[in-house]
Amino acid sequence: MSHDKLNEEALEALKIAFSYMPKAIDVTKYEYGERYQTVLNHIETVREVLLSNDVDPDEVYGEIHSDIAPNSTY
Repeated sequence: MSHDKLNEEALEALKIAFSYMPKAIDVTKYEYGERYQTVLNHIETVREVLLSNDVDPDEVYGEIHSDIAPNSTY
């Protein structure tokens, strides 16, 4: 899948939305029923767009919620 670079406002909006999405590890058939695979696909799509815009998805939560996120440990 080819992704064009997002402008700064769109990228910031995507990062904010992603920070509220569930973590893939938390998406189970028990919690999400038959939709769990769809939810996982949505999470992966957003991760791919973030990566294609040079954003590390694993760092987004801490960046967006710096007031409540623990400091990185690396």
